[in-house]
This record gives sequence, structure tokens and C-alpha cells, in this order.
Amino acid sequence: MTKNHLQIYADMIEKGDVIVGEYIEKEVENLMRDLSDPRFIYDTREAERRFAFQQKCCLQSKKPYYKKPIELMPWQMAFWEPLYSFIWRDTQLRRFNEALLEVARKNGKSTMFAADGNTDLFIGDGGQSICCASNDDRQAKLIWREIAGMRGRLDTHDKITSKNLTEIRNDLENIEIFRLSSKTQNKDGFNIDKAYLDESHDMQDEEIAEAIWRAMSSKDDPLFMNCTTQGFINDGYLDHKIDYCKKVIDGEIDDPQIMAFLYEQDSELEIWEDRASWEKSNPSIRYGVKKVNKLLRDMETAKHDNGAKIHMLCKDFNIKQNTAAAWLASDDYNYNQEVKTLEDFRGCFALAAVDLSETTDLTNAKLLLMKPDDPTKYVFSHYWIPEGKLNLADDASAGAHYKEWARDGLLTICAGYDNNLMEVADYLADLKKKYDIRILKCGYDQRFAREFLTRMDEYGIETERILQTPDVMSSPMKQVEAELKARLINYGSNPIDRWCLSNCSIKVDNLGRVMAVKINKQHTRRIDGAVTLIILYATLQRFKSEFYKLIQ
Repeated sequence: MTKNHLQIYADMIEKGDVIVGEYIEKEVENLMRDLSDPRFIYDTREAERRFAFQQKCCLQSKKPYYKKPIELMPWQMAFWEPLYSFIWRDTQLRRFNEALLEVARKNGKSTMFAADGNTDLFIGDGGQSICCASNDDRQAKLIWREIAGMRGRLDTHDKITSKNLTEIRNDLENIEIFRLSSKTQNKDGFNIDKAYLDESHDMQDEEIAEAIWRAMSSKDDPLFMNCTTQGFINDGYLDHKIDYCKKVIDGEIDDPQIMAFLYEQDSELEIWEDRASWEKSNPSIRYGVKKVNKLLRDMETAKHDNGAKIHMLCKDFNIKQNTAAAWLASDDYNYNQEVKTLEDFRGCFALAAVDLSETTDLTNAKLLLMKPDDPTKYVFSHYWIPEGKLNLADDASAGAHYKEWARDGLLTICAGYDNNLMEVADYLADLKKKYDIRILKCGYDQRFAREFLTRMDEYGIETERILQTPDVMSSPMKQVEAELKARLINYGSNPIDRWCLSNCSIKVDNLGRVMAVKINKQHTRRIDGAVTLIILYATLQRFKSEFYKLIQ
């Protein structure tokens, strides 16, 4: 007797022909057991019809597969077949009305879902309304555009189908495919038969998913498919959905209408010790779709770049990452440094940066100085804090020693409960008088900066606005990390700098951009000195050529 694709995949898992994680193995075992469940009929005719169409007529868009029909891999057929083949014996309706596919990036999930949508467009039941949804319209367009491309390559003269800016249609069969996102103004009023929810890791809540379910409420046989990688939002929609699906797979919850294929690693350690385990989160890697060489390069980068490591573990291996993780190890910044003085740089040019605050927080100013033929960045800091802050015990319990630092001349205590930001400008201007050190540019964030900027203008010191946003701060933060690890930053072992660096966490977004945040959002763990150092490096990146000429 010929085996179906689910059975073939189960055999491959058992023989070790493919390597899967715990929850794929359990789900396949559950589905195999359900083949003999008297509640269900397993009829593969619809799945086989769809496979035949896709592998002949769904032409791909990307090199090296451009205009080649999709070739479904065993794991993809094992996903699609039970979804379309399990039928309730009593109602003759499809068993599953919801599916979740969690798989690492670059494993072909957008193409496989687009092929499914294109199949409905040409040979699906008439009158269907199909939705491509995501948290934002850009992401919602990915599957929708791929369906549009497959349609255009198959029906080149628009004899059967058509496309405009918002819809893909088969007018003969009254089938439409449209987009839905958080930017869609009116999310009600739709009448949806099938939905593809792409990259749900970006969703904080269930707003979009609930809108889709409401639009399916009148359907006997709806199908809601959620395809995603892991993400960086904690306690969001995807976290709750995966937790629910795992309980279903484990038998803790009885829900026979949801199917989940969770391609995850079983541990982070196995990623570094066993390359074969990568297939657990990357089922297409065996077939050359996910490129091993690219992954190896990314892993090498991750050894030296914590932001890249966090992003890689999340997006390439579906290892859930906290919103923020520790940025630096102690050895990265706590190393022996030759202590210099500003007198050692008399007559030099400097770059400066400030992180300003009016109340409670530290204010910090930093200078960056260099010597000819010396790659070391010499960083000097001075801090300010309101006098009223000294009586609060929280910072002391977090490691602050403000009075001691003030006695050592590293910190100025401002009278009252506010920092005097004009004193910061005075400090920078005095460098010219005391040491003939001239500031080329001073980077600053826009908060609380008005009085400071007015004073800097009076002194004739040019300033540069450095926004604290991921697109601005990510690159300099990565450079700071790399140069600390390379021992190219000499901050004179300043204890306040060291404390701020120890408190700093790194937050990574879906684009791999990083930002500095406080550890566990603890307000007493000051990171102002670390942020100022990143602003200083952002200023350096903008004026590097001019600054290096002045050094020589």
C-alpha cells in the first residue's frame, strides 16, 4: 500500500533521515495516531490536487529559482497534507480550521504559503475571500506580492485573473485576495474564508487575529494559518499562541481543530556544539534552500557582536530571546588601562558628547582624544548629579558611590534637585582655557538641551544632534562593543563609566538593530555613561575623516 506524505515524513524522522525537535516529533506522532481515530476520515485527494498544481504551475520569483515551479519538500507536504486531508466523519467538514507554522527565516515559508494562495486563485472553490495579514502593511504585502507574481507568470495576459493595488482577483470564480494590517482603518466588515497571518511575532495583542476570526464567523469551513519566526516582543500574541499549541501537543488541552508545526531548537547549547541540530529549526537546510555557509558566517560574527548573536539565535534558530539581554561581559570593559590626564593631550582636538538630564538622573559629558599612529581612543568623563539625589538609597544599593566619586573629582554635585546644564557647557569651554583642547563637534540628544545649546552657541562650540533611535544608535553601539573587546578604548578605568557599562543591556529589534537599555528596566541602574559613549561614537562616525586629519 502506497504511503501518504505524513507517513513518509514520520518514517524519515524515525530513521533519522531528517532531524527534528521535540515538538515536531510529538505533533507528527499525534497526527499519525489520529489516522486511526474513528472521528476522522483521512482523504488526501484535495492535498494531492493542490500539490500537482503547485509543482507544475506556481512559478517562483527569486534567483536561482526564478520561473521554476515550486518543489515541495517532505516537511512542507507533511504540513499541508493533514491540514487538507483530515475530515470530520459526521459533518464531512475539514477538521483543522487553524494552523501554526513556526520556522526560522529563509526556509521558504512565504513561497509555500503564496503557492497555496495561488492554488486557490486558479483552482479553488468559487466565491472565496482570502486575506494576507500581518502587523504592518509592508509585511502583509510579502505573501500577497508573491501570490501576485505567481499569478502574473502563469496568466501572463490576464485572461483568467487580474491584479490592482489592493486586490488579486479571479473574476470568473469571484475569488479575491486582499491585505489586512494594523494600519487598515476598518478591520470589520470582511467576509473571510482563508487567512495567512505572516510574522505574528510582531503583534503585541490579538487585535488583527480577532478581526480575522470575526470575519470568519459565518463560515462552515474557515482556515486561519499563522506562519512566523520567533521575535523580540515578550508576552505578546505569538508567545501565548505557542504556549497554547504546546499544551495541545502535550495533551494538556483538548483542541482537535488546531495543528502546529513548531520547528525549534531543543536548546541553545546544541547550536554551538552540533551543526546537524540546525535542521530542527531549519527544515529546508538539508535541501539547500537555507544556506549553511551564510549561517556559518553569521555565527562567526555572533562570537564578537552580542546584538548579532541575539538576532541570529532568534531569527535563525527560533530561540526565544528576552526583550533585553546583558550587553557586555565584565572582561569586555574591566581591563587594565594606562591612566592618562588631559594635560597629556594639551593642544589637541577632541570630539565631545553629552547625555543631559534635568532631575534625578546622572548627566555625563565625554571627550574622545587620540594620538598620531595610536589606534587607542582615549575617553575622559565628568558627571553631574543633583544634591537631592544623594539622599536616595536605591542607587547605593545598585552600586552607586556618589559621595566617594565626588571626593575623587569625577562627579559634580549640583545644588538642589536639578542639574545645572549650563555648567556642562562651561566645563567643555574651560578645556580650551586650561589645556588648549579644542572641540571639533559635540554630540547631544535633544532632551533638556535648550539651555545647554544656548550656552554652547555663546562659546562658539559646534553641536550635532544625535537622536537616540535604533537607526542612529545601532551602528555606534556595535562599534563601541567591538573596540572595548579589542581593548581599543581607554576610559582611564573611570569607576562611574565602569558602573554604567555593567548596568547596560542591549535591546535588539527585528532588523537586528540594537539599543542600550537598563537591565530589567531597573531605574536605579544608571546607564548614562554608556549612552554618552555611544553618542560619542555616533559623533565620531559622522566626523571621522575631519577628526582624523586633525589628529595627524
